[in-house]
Amino acid sequence: MDTDDLIDAARALITPGRRRILGITGAPGSGKSTLGETLVAALGDQAVLVGLDGFHLATGELDRLGRHDRKGAADTFDAAGYINLLRRLRSRDDEVVYASLFDRSLEESIACAVPVPRDTPLVITEGNYLLVEGAVWGPVRELLDECWYMDPGDDVRLDRLIARHMSFGRSADEAHERSHGSDQRNAELIRATRSAAHRIVRVTPGRAALKPAEEATP
Repeated sequence: MDTDDLIDAARALITPGRRRILGITGAPGSGKSTLGETLVAALGDQAVLVGLDGFHLATGELDRLGRHDRKGAADTFDAAGYINLLRRLRSRDDEVVYASLFDRSLEESIACAVPVPRDTPLVITEGNYLLVEGAVWGPVRELLDECWYMDPGDDVRLDRLIARHMSFGRSADEAHERSHGSDQRNAELIRATRSAAHRIVRVTPGRAALKPAEEATP
């Protein structure tokens, strides 16, 4: 299957008059945001993209907690706030729900930057920890109709991640250290959630393949 098949699979979730939520997860650099943006661009006003990254704790709060050097780890997000957002989105009680947006150039979240109208039938949400078990993150899975796991392979993912860090001002050494250090520790936690996904999306240059999770090889 290629990108058009992924778009068709997302479109199949759309039911007029109902709200469905599609999650996209995977390790840092796996292509979650890119796929989410591609799907929304294709589906137009039938879908909106909401990112978990909008729930990054602010830099000042990370400094206060002593977690700034681990930014991106599971405990550097407002998990409860994200879960409450998903609950509001699912209930459709509000005319519009405003979600936050993470600005990578600022390394901060911008509140109320993403409007989600009540009549938008599909919300696509992407983030690292959508399938992590436990009291903190476990409720997320129950709020998703489907969750896809992005798996481009570690070589592609790490190359992409290093390039991304460098594009935002880190030196080559800093980008390599971050990608193989704290980002890799996060990736190992996320990789353990792979078997819980409804689909595994394998990405190769110019092509994406979508498989049921039970058919995908580790």
